[in-house]
Amino acid sequence: MKRSGWLIGSAIGVAFVLAPSLQAFAADAPAHVYVGADKCKMCHNSAAKGAQYTKWTESKHSKAYATLATDEAKKLGAAKGVADPQKAPECLKCHVTGYGSAADKLTDKWRMDEGVGCESCHGPGGDYWKMETMKDQAKATAAGLVMPVEATCVRCHNTESPSYKKFEFEERKAKIAHPNPQKASK
Repeated sequence: MKRSGWLIGSAIGVAFVLAPSLQAFAADAPAHVYVGADKCKMCHNSAAKGAQYTKWTESKHSKAYATLATDEAKKLGAAKGVADPQKAPECLKCHVTGYGSAADKLTDKWRMDEGVGCESCHGPGGDYWKMETMKDQAKATAAGLVMPVEATCVRCHNTESPSYKKFEFEERKAKIAHPNPQKASK
């Protein structure tokens, strides 16, 4: 009898400790819809503004979904018991922006083949992508725009990845930097 009381007490204790983590996971569900990188391209591709869209298309992030079709990805997948990385939720959750979101959170502009797009780091853009919203940082943030921090990146760049390499946030951030020079000069 004492043992079952200990087990019940332990289970309650574990549930109490995990509850905040589970709430945080539930909070990760997007309140906004995914609109795809092309919505960002409209304003974020001129050289004067930093050509962020072009920088993204030239990055590994934009090729994240395609990478899952490579022989190397298939080899890594096979070692983990994954038959087809381009169909496996455990791969797609990090290689496709918005993967796993409810259907009503994915607009007709959302595409798996975009890989890791703007909205993976900056949040679903359905309510902030319009120019009048983006011109006001506070308004854009209130509408879901995220300015990524290390925690944003380590959701995927972590030891769960079969190709994980030590993640140095500042170094990696510099590699994908895409500032708007017009804002920097103000």
